[in-house]
Amino acid sequence: MLRSIVFIICSGAALASVIQDPIGLALKKSFIDEIYGELVDTQDSRTHKAHLLQLNLVTASQNNVFENIEPETHLLFSQLELQYQELLRRLAHNGYLRLRLKVKFPDDDDTLDLDGINMFGGIVTYAGFPTFNCFDKSQFDKNIDIAIVGAPFDTGVSYRPGARFGPDAIRLGARRLKGGVNPARGNSRNSPLAKLDPYRTDLSIIDCGDVPMTPFDNRIALNQLYRGERAIHAHSGKKGATRVITMGGDHTITLMALRAAYEKYGKLAVLHFDSHIDTWNPKVLGGGITDYMSLNHGTFLHYAAEQGYLAKDHCLHLGIRAPYVDNKYDEKHDRECGFDLFTARDIDSIGTKGIVDKVKSVVGNMPVYISVDIDVLDPSHAPGTGTMEVGGWTTRELLTILDSLDGLHVVGADVVEVSPPFDSNSEITSLAATAVIDSILGLMVYDI
Repeated sequence: MLRSIVFIICSGAALASVIQDPIGLALKKSFIDEIYGELVDTQDSRTHKAHLLQLNLVTASQNNVFENIEPETHLLFSQLELQYQELLRRLAHNGYLRLRLKVKFPDDDDTLDLDGINMFGGIVTYAGFPTFNCFDKSQFDKNIDIAIVGAPFDTGVSYRPGARFGPDAIRLGARRLKGGVNPARGNSRNSPLAKLDPYRTDLSIIDCGDVPMTPFDNRIALNQLYRGERAIHAHSGKKGATRVITMGGDHTITLMALRAAYEKYGKLAVLHFDSHIDTWNPKVLGGGITDYMSLNHGTFLHYAAEQGYLAKDHCLHLGIRAPYVDNKYDEKHDRECGFDLFTARDIDSIGTKGIVDKVKSVVGNMPVYISVDIDVLDPSHAPGTGTMEVGGWTTRELLTILDSLDGLHVVGADVVEVSPPFDSNSEITSLAATAVIDSILGLMVYDI
């Protein structure tokens, strides 16, 4: 029975103001009527109030403004037996509210101000970037400098699933990214990234949505992803070829993203941020069970090297700390695939600068693909992932390294293994992934 409360809390000025209802009853304007005006104080509401007064269901008595409200019926006010003088004191204390009571609303059919972006609602894209169907051949003439696309796939995991929900979680984490210079970007005020705002440029940055990937057959799903990535690369940017950032999904999806990028840019220098090497021979991980499972989130880099997508000896693992499966074979095979590595603890001895200097010397001028498995972070910074390993990097350490890679020719990237079902209530894993994409986006915008 809350319909009677909208006009009974009155200010001193409001109690003195009198309007006439349609049937001639003296009717006081409420405080909310004074503030919100015609938004709530309509002819229909005045008629309704007059009817309640006529039935003696409400009153504006000076003894008690809730005089005729029965507590058992109006529980909201059962503990609010405010005397009139106390009510006036509170209203006077907040008197500034009455200084600007008038508000002018647009015409009822005016929708010009409804075209903006609301961080709490609407169709959620990464950072509010525009979207269209990037896979439609009739749209290939539209420019895309940087595409952001989701790959909702997690049937290549060996432990905890849930990464198929990663793209949506990352987009939700990016709702507040609407532009503005980040004073921490670039790590110093002398960095060329220090004054960069990647969200306010003349570039065409598009959220392409998610590639539809079947959960029933990995072969079909990965083929769908390849064709989706290939379709995005069929576009061109205002300033060169399209670059793609893929949101996983488990790490298996990187193979198809690498294939599509390789077909566009040639052999790639891969910077692989992960707690696991992911170059395991399929005979060691998965393939010994079935041929079908030989391609998974721990073997995709083996296949990428085998297929020739990688620039051998220009690739690095960063943040490694998971045990090998075959102690005598795995590290040797990893080097055969073209990788050198930094363990997670190397940062303690050489610092972020030592890592960055080595990265730049190894990569050189090659086209660079950055792949970030969120489990490169310590579980305290990213609990929402499939295969956690303790002793990882902090979010700040990872972002410091990424933001120091200005000058690299970054042509593609992915952030994978975000599993929202295992994340905290505060969504720190998806927020970390959002920050990683933010840094990668800055590198791409600066390079373009």
